[in-house]
Amino acid sequence: MKIVVVDSHTLNPGDLSWEQLQALGQCEIYDQTAADQTIERCRQAQVVITNKVVFDRRTMDALAQLKYIGVTATGYNVVDIATAAEKGIVVTNVPVYGTLSVAQMVFALLLELTQNVGHHSRTVRQGRWTGCKDFCYWDYPLVELADLTMGVVGFGQIGKATARLAKAFGMRVLAYDVQPGQLEGEDVESADLDRLFAASDVITLHCPLTDGTRGLVHAGRIAQMKQTAFLINTSRGPIVVEKDLADALNAGRIAGAGLDVLSVEPPKADNPILTAKNCIITPHIAWATRSSRNRLMTETVENVRAFLAGGRRNVVN
Repeated sequence: MKIVVVDSHTLNPGDLSWEQLQALGQCEIYDQTAADQTIERCRQAQVVITNKVVFDRRTMDALAQLKYIGVTATGYNVVDIATAAEKGIVVTNVPVYGTLSVAQMVFALLLELTQNVGHHSRTVRQGRWTGCKDFCYWDYPLVELADLTMGVVGFGQIGKATARLAKAFGMRVLAYDVQPGQLEGEDVESADLDRLFAASDVITLHCPLTDGTRGLVHAGRIAQMKQTAFLINTSRGPIVVEKDLADALNAGRIAGAGLDVLSVEPPKADNPILTAKNCIITPHIAWATRSSRNRLMTETVENVRAFLAGGRRNVVN
């Protein structure tokens, strides 16, 4: 059994081990693979592991030995699922591995927006505190989260984990999901999108990218938000119309935004959100704690192990 990992660096930049996968067969591991290298590297493989390398019809047509594609992510849009099913190629993903890390990142972004820790730390290091005539100073409003309302759009595992953290901060939680049953048994209040956007002090996005969610946060939705509200996106970049958000931030129509994802990654230099006021942007790292990646590695190996034993585990097609 030949196993090829086409872009190992995404999951494992060197602090994890591939030994468990290597024990399952002949294993070739590449840090990165360009589009024009994919077919040659995978030509003899029965099992391929990918994160961002695309496996479309043309690629799969050229890989006669291929029986399994394991995606080291929850989203699996890098694989043409229909073609894989047609060819009898099993495709698996890894759901929920990053739940706690992503929820944590929501609050890392939110706390930076409400406390401006980075800014004030930099000014202290620049000598401003030593020369200050008062015992303290602050340059932005400092916002307490207790008693504020968080609106959670998308109430899957990450949305639920984020809501629990919000509750721990003393926040009230409004939640929306296309499947209302997701809210059953949870200590949150159901709200439609109009009410959620109008009533929330913080809106955090946790929905998948679909035809229904693409461009969900546009100028009209942003206009419903409080001028003091914050928007957090750790889900998928295209859910937000970035020009509309940049315009709103620059005009002061909302207080700020924290984004870990953008519509195109890496972003183009002319993306207006990169220079928008009161906008914190991180390079899609919410999922990337070592604990999260270790779970991802373990689950990836277990998916392959199950496939080799004739079972089905996290199969998406």
